[in-house]
Amino acid sequence: MKTLLLARHAKSDWGDPGLADFDRPLNARGLRDAPDMARRLVDDGAAVQLVVSSPALRAITTAREYAAAFGAGLVERPELYAASARTILAVAAALPEEASVAMLVGHNPGMSDAVAELTGEFVELPTCAIVTCAVDVGSWAELIEGSGRLELVRTPRD
Repeated sequence: MKTLLLARHAKSDWGDPGLADFDRPLNARGLRDAPDMARRLVDDGAAVQLVVSSPALRAITTAREYAAAFGAGLVERPELYAASARTILAVAAALPEEASVAMLVGHNPGMSDAVAELTGEFVELPTCAIVTCAVDVGSWAELIEGSGRLELVRTPRD
């Protein structure tokens, strides 16, 4: 059994219309919500061993908060930027076996779609939301559509 957390980045700043989408930072709410959600995860007993993130500024900034809270490794995967559900699940299927609990941090609509493909349940993820899925596989490489079970949805407004 593996545990996969799928997270949408915290709220980003749209204040500079000339800034490329990839380079948008977190806004004040995002800078507050990301560390708060990280603390809540730790307080809930989550034990993430590896955080894998899109390299987009808003996603990697969010992921750094999670990795720091767990004392977990952090890896950037360029293919998670604006990824489809299929790409997100392929990244999950390539996770290292020594990490039995891992988190992917990325963007919508891909993250919401990945939850639906993995668990059969659609959850619209607001910014900084995290879904915990139990994945009934012995190896990450066995992860396929429908192999997960939705366990918990956390949002900053909970």
